Amino acid sequence: MGLFSLEPLLPQLLSFPGLALAAALLLLVLCLRAGRTRRPGEPPLIKGWLPYLGEALKLQKDPLGFMKTLQKQHGDTFTVLLGGKYITFILDPSQYQLVMKSPKLSFRIFTNKLLRKVFSIEKLATNDDLNNDLHGCYHLLQGTSLDILTENMMQNLKQVFELQLLKTTNWDTAYLLTFCSSVIFEVTFTTIYGQSLPGNRKKFITELRDDFLKFDDKFPYLISDIPIELLGNVKSIRKKLIKRLTSEHLARTQGWSEVVQMRQDILEKYYTLEDFEIGAHHLGFLWASVTNTIPTTFWAMYYLLQHPEAMAVLRDEIDHFLQSTGQKKGSGFPIQLTREQLDSLVYLESTVLEVLRLCSFSSIMRFVQEDLTLQSETQDYCLRKGDLVAIFPPAIHYDPEIFEAPEEFRFDRFVEDGKKKTAFFKNGKKLKYYLLPFGFGASKCPGRFLAIVEVKQLLVVLLTYFDLEIIDAKPMEANYSRLLFGIQHPASDVLFRYKVRS
Repeated sequence: MGLFSLEPLLPQLLSFPGLALAAALLLLVLCLRAGRTRRPGEPPLIKGWLPYLGEALKLQKDPLGFMKTLQKQHGDTFTVLLGGKYITFILDPSQYQLVMKSPKLSFRIFTNKLLRKVFSIEKLATNDDLNNDLHGCYHLLQGTSLDILTENMMQNLKQVFELQLLKTTNWDTAYLLTFCSSVIFEVTFTTIYGQSLPGNRKKFITELRDDFLKFDDKFPYLISDIPIELLGNVKSIRKKLIKRLTSEHLARTQGWSEVVQMRQDILEKYYTLEDFEIGAHHLGFLWASVTNTIPTTFWAMYYLLQHPEAMAVLRDEIDHFLQSTGQKKGSGFPIQLTREQLDSLVYLESTVLEVLRLCSFSSIMRFVQEDLTLQSETQDYCLRKGDLVAIFPPAIHYDPEIFEAPEEFRFDRFVEDGKKKTAFFKNGKKLKYYLLPFGFGASKCPGRFLAIVEVKQLLVVLLTYFDLEIIDAKPMEANYSRLLFGIQHPASDVLFRYKVRS
């Protein structure tokens, strides 16, 4: 299912007793919305022949191919009907600044609508002070606070692996996505929200993770125009998750991070302590902390397992670093790496960046608050109130002029002369923006540093302590159901095996 897509849902909707008529009426209303003609000065308009859906199915089937075809036919700027939404795409990287600087293009309106639909967070849409106060928490995901989070995360990784995996002296088999989901969820939750009380700790984290993954699996449906009442049990799952993250239940966990404590203090200023919506805020924060880290880790592991030569270089880099700092692997789990030390591992950094380049099909969205003219050096375009404007980073991530053989995984693509490579060019000009998995400007993902640290830490632990082999070496394709929203999940899971390195 593509962005805001309805078509794949219809068979499920029609299977619910009494909902066939409601689904038909909803589809009729949405189809009526799609009638539109291009006005003078507006970008080329591509509506497709399907009412409401427009070109959503084509985009989902082959995102890059579809975008390149439209770019060849219409230039770098065009408007496409996708699932009832008119989205103007800007593909020329020299024009990105126009989107970032325009005060009439709002990131907040777009995200607040998303938060209301997906997490049932209502107050952000009407309270700018709450918005601003919560935004002010994000400095606790950088600097010294990030160093503390990094140290705590490594301790939580140790706990997970010492209890579950370091006993694996013989080969053990697992599904890679399931493995990554389990480890990342537990480590992330305990790092930012702390440990639940002894006694039911394992049961608590397992049930929370299982419900969270069921909820996250429905994300593409939740961002659609389909009422949540027509989406099976997702509403009850969401309610269950929110209840577990209310003030009352979170009070039973110990070791909150600074950022969670500050967010809770702010929420208590705007809500009563018992307010259910506090739990909705925590669900949104947890989701943002986990949902893209899991598939990023999956793809990093998958590509390394598929490229043993890359894995060997990373192992060598990590082993040399541990030796140079006097750290011995030994028994147990004695190694500790700071954020600066992780950043010094250039091939590890390059591998993570290459995975993000290949697998991030996110977009940078803005809501058009009023009719406006976007003025560029080449041509001015009129944008219509209520539309969306999007930058589509895969257009540059897969540009052969910027990245040679862009569809290949090259773990050392971002290394040059033993240092991080930052110079990439298009049309003979050095690009300011060449890798945009986290957006840019004021709306750039505030948790990006923590996410990258977590992926690096897990890779270091796995490559240091375990032998790893892929069992099913079939080519893996992405599932584009989250197209335009983050790192794409794999279309299927893949088996691998691991054991403690001798």
